[in-house]
Amino acid sequence: MNKYKNLIGGGILLLAAIIWGFAFVAQSEGMEKVGAFTFQATRMLLAALVLLPTSLVFDKMREKNSGKRRVFMDKKTLFAGMVCGVFLFGAASLQQIGIMYTSVGHAGFLTALYLLLVPVLGLFMGKKVGARIWFCIALALVGLYLLFMTGEGFSVSLGDVLVMLCALVFAFHIIAVDKLAGELDGVKVSLVQMAFAGLVSLVCALIFEEPNVSDIAASWLPIAYAGVLSCGVAYTLQIVGQKYAEPTVASIVMSLESVFAVLGGMIFLFDIPSLTEFAGCALMFAATIISQLPERK
Repeated sequence: MNKYKNLIGGGILLLAAIIWGFAFVAQSEGMEKVGAFTFQATRMLLAALVLLPTSLVFDKMREKNSGKRRVFMDKKTLFAGMVCGVFLFGAASLQQIGIMYTSVGHAGFLTALYLLLVPVLGLFMGKKVGARIWFCIALALVGLYLLFMTGEGFSVSLGDVLVMLCALVFAFHIIAVDKLAGELDGVKVSLVQMAFAGLVSLVCALIFEEPNVSDIAASWLPIAYAGVLSCGVAYTLQIVGQKYAEPTVASIVMSLESVFAVLGGMIFLFDIPSLTEFAGCALMFAATIISQLPERK
């Protein structure tokens, strides 16, 4: 039975990874008519609207099972969601602006670096990092070198730097979620962080950009994909999938997001990586997979 649960959970998480991977294409296409902060604000506020009824349904199900009335939003959830929302806003902004100056494939694999950065940041909290993680980091660095090799030599774009910073902030976001939201309702925390990050993005859009309804309406499809599917549906799939799949299987399947980002760029944007870039992506993906494998006891 556990094998079938793993299979079901893995399949659900694979669908989430596909949605997230192709979302990089939506993020790239969505900024043709609107600015980065405008796209981000509409996407995240839309995601919050999607997560609200999802959270209400989950609450009703829990009330029915327990027979007790629940408070919809408590102070701990609100605080955790707002703190996580600060990191989410920072990471998503760096990623969104970075995509303007680099390829979708680069953005996908560079964002996945947060999986390696989380254990490294754990060093500052007294946690040990094993030899396998250091090996994975070295492997990822070689992959990065190949990823940045072009016909003219080694070249790192502004977009690449911004997305690498995005991976670092995402690592802090993961740690914040672990420390503050571990025992809380994940959907509610996500709802608060999406709403908070969306509102901050809206303020930035009003200050730095000139958002207008007609341009937002013209970009409705990528906004809807990134907001409804990527943030709303895929997040719910992750919650459900992780209940069935083992943690190792879940983390490995979800790391496939970077692969689907490259495929999405190739299919929809005709962005074909060079052989050197393919080799770099392969090494970075291998480092990500190996880092997620359980330690031998």
